[in-house]
Amino acid sequence: MTVAIVTGAARGIGHATVEKLAKDGWDVVAVDLCADDPHVGYPLATRAELFALADAWPTVRGVVADVRDADALTGAVHVALDEFGRIDAAIAAAAIIAGGQPLWETEDKDWDALFDIGVRGVANLARAVIPAMLTGQEPRHGRFVALASAAGHRGLWRLAAYNAAKHAVVGLVRGLATDLRGTGITAVAVSPGSTDTPMLAASADLYGLGDIGEFAQHQLIDRILQPAEIAEVIAFLCSPSASSITGTVVHTDGGFTA
Repeated sequence: MTVAIVTGAARGIGHATVEKLAKDGWDVVAVDLCADDPHVGYPLATRAELFALADAWPTVRGVVADVRDADALTGAVHVALDEFGRIDAAIAAAAIIAGGQPLWETEDKDWDALFDIGVRGVANLARAVIPAMLTGQEPRHGRFVALASAAGHRGLWRLAAYNAAKHAVVGLVRGLATDLRGTGITAVAVSPGSTDTPMLAASADLYGLGDIGEFAQHQLIDRILQPAEIAEVIAFLCSPSASSITGTVVHTDGGFTA
C-alpha cells in the first residue's frame, strides 16, 4: 500500500495527479481550499469539485484545508495516518496566478497571494509531512514533489512576482533535498509549461488573450499540455524507479525553456 497527500487537488494538475495515483493503486488524501479568495482575481475550485473527485475513487479522501494554514495541513497528515496508516509521498500542487502589470506596479495583495499560497504553502506541506515520513522504518522511500513552473526558469512579461514565487519553489526544493540527505526521502520540483487548466485561462485573461491556445507558440511541441501529461511525470517521480532523482527540477514544459 502506498499513500499520498496532494494539495490543490480539486482541479487542474492536482486533480489529474490524484486520478493518476488512484488508478495506480495509491490511497490519496486530496486537499483543497474549496473557496474563492478575495486576493485572487478569478474563481477557485469548489467543495463540489473536490468531493466529486473523492466520491469517484474509494481510495481517495477529500479534505478542505488552506495550505497557508500549517495546522490545517497537519490535520490532513493526521487524516492520512488515521485512514491509511502511513505517508509515502506528498505533492504540493496548490498555486495561483496574479499580476498582469510591471513589477513596479504590482500590488502587495498580488505579491502576498503568490508567495503565501505558492511558496509558504509548499513549505507548510513539507513541515507537516516530512516528520511523519521520518517515522517510517528504514530503509525509507519517501517522495516530496512540488509544482514549480517554466516561469521558475524564464522571465515572463508582466509576471515578475509569479516568476519570483516559482524561483522560490525551486530553491525551497533544493534546500529541502539537501536537508533530507541520507534519509531515503527525495525532494523534486516539476516545472510545467502552459497546461490546459483554469489557471492558464486566468493567465490568458491577464494578457487580454481570447484563447489559451495562443500560449502554444512558446512550446516546441506546438500545443498546450494536458494536466494528465504532467500527472504521469509526477507519478513516476513518486515511484521506486525515481529513487536517484532529488534536489533538482524535471522540466515538463513541452520545450518552453529549450
